[in-house]
Amino acid sequence: MQPPAWEFRMHRSQFHRLVAALAGRCRWPRPGLGMALIGARILVAFAIPPLVFAHEAHPANPPAALSAEERAFLEENESAMAKMMNDMAAKPTGDVDRDFVAMMNPHHQGAIDMAVIELRYGKNEQLRRIAQEIIVDQMQEIAAMKLAIGEPATDTTPAPTQPPSGPVASVHHHPGMQMDMSAGMKK
Repeated sequence: MQPPAWEFRMHRSQFHRLVAALAGRCRWPRPGLGMALIGARILVAFAIPPLVFAHEAHPANPPAALSAEERAFLEENESAMAKMMNDMAAKPTGDVDRDFVAMMNPHHQGAIDMAVIELRYGKNEQLRRIAQEIIVDQMQEIAAMKLAIGEPATDTTPAPTQPPSGPVASVHHHPGMQMDMSAGMKK
């Protein structure tokens, strides 16, 4: 994949030669000060544009010409992303494995939530099938991680593909149809 036109890449040796050449033309009271100042200027020059462009890539207020469906999709997706990022900020427990699972579960759940949103609003059948696969795969991975650290895999219910329109009538749980993933997992 080719970098965007505004992104400039330079090998480290080329960068050092450029900075040395620029610093060599300057007279500074202390050796190395010129090099440090020029290096800092170049660092700022290369660091600022990506930040500006990244900010512009995701405008805070989307264009007003969006349909109600697109607006709902964007709001739900933003909400799912925010929830995932907040939930991933798990407080360390001192157990690396448990901390890993505590951070990965929300990451996988975020993928599930975004896939559900794709199913709710998406029209592309190939992407809808991929979203279905994501839901199944991520649910299995969450269960496998929980089992790996000795926690029970929670009973899962089918992911909703329609926004809630009122009270949920009845949810059917099938306890006899749970998956036993512990057989294939050995330490």
